[in-house]
Amino acid sequence: MPTLLLAALGAFAMVLSAADFPAAEIRNRAITAKIYLPDPERGYYRGTRFDWSGNTYSLRTERHEYFGQWFTRYDPKLHDAIMGPVEEFRFAEGGLGYEEAKPGETFVRIGVGVCRRPDDQPYQGFHTYEITDPGQWTVKAGRDRIRFTHTLSAPNGYAYRYTKVMRLDRDQPRLVIEHELQNTGRRRIQAQQYNHNFFVIDGEPTGPATWVKFPFDLRPVRPFTNDLAVIRGGEVHYQRELQEGESVFGEFSGQGPSAADYDIRVENRKARAGVRITGDRPLAKVVYWSIRSVFSPEPYIDVEAEPGKSTRWTYTYDFYDLP
Repeated sequence: MPTLLLAALGAFAMVLSAADFPAAEIRNRAITAKIYLPDPERGYYRGTRFDWSGNTYSLRTERHEYFGQWFTRYDPKLHDAIMGPVEEFRFAEGGLGYEEAKPGETFVRIGVGVCRRPDDQPYQGFHTYEITDPGQWTVKAGRDRIRFTHTLSAPNGYAYRYTKVMRLDRDQPRLVIEHELQNTGRRRIQAQQYNHNFFVIDGEPTGPATWVKFPFDLRPVRPFTNDLAVIRGGEVHYQRELQEGESVFGEFSGQGPSAADYDIRVENRKARAGVRITGDRPLAKVVYWSIRSVFSPEPYIDVEAEPGKSTRWTYTYDFYDLP
């Protein structure tokens, strides 16, 4: 039977019950972060698109809030009813073993569980599939860090141990997210992984005060389909404030082969708040999406692990005030 084990490390660990959902809080002198915990029965998010760990519904520095609810409709199984620096594993076939699975058979979504393929249709990224086995989640919460571990073994030969640690640097406005994916099965795991980065900075609407910069010129693969925002070199600029029902979406390349190009700055100049995001892996591509209530630079990396092998990667968020 799937279980959720929560162990508190240290005298200052705080486990909360926010709106009747399992949650934890981590903090240092510069940041307080509140995180919903994965739970197959009571969790805030129980969809099959995003990795269940890291659902951060609030991250506050002394002067600013960086995340929060950006959607108007909530359902625990809605594909994007989730907040914060949340992540998804993308596969060429949608899920590990999806294409070979017959209707009624199962496939794997990393950070979610074993899911059932309902029919012979192609994988639908925004569809929520039946979860037949959510695996086992273990969560260890300390004063300034939290560790999520998800272990899963599927009938189709895929198995893994996935660990994510979210930690706050001592007395610094910095969040570090460390990952390890250990392939414990008999089949190779190959995926792309990205962080959706649902930024809601001080509740300000997306518009001319919103500024996003990459360290390379963005080359359109799928250019913005309207003139609400424009690309200038490596920067995203908004022509006006977005209204309800309006969105900006595009996909871009132009990155180099090293991790140096995983270096993104996002700011809201009205709120006078920003964050620098860096990673230790080369970018595979960049997707960008926004609506009035949220904006999201989505940097992708390649992730793969042979049977018996592990792979690791880290993202760092440095939060700052604008003068």
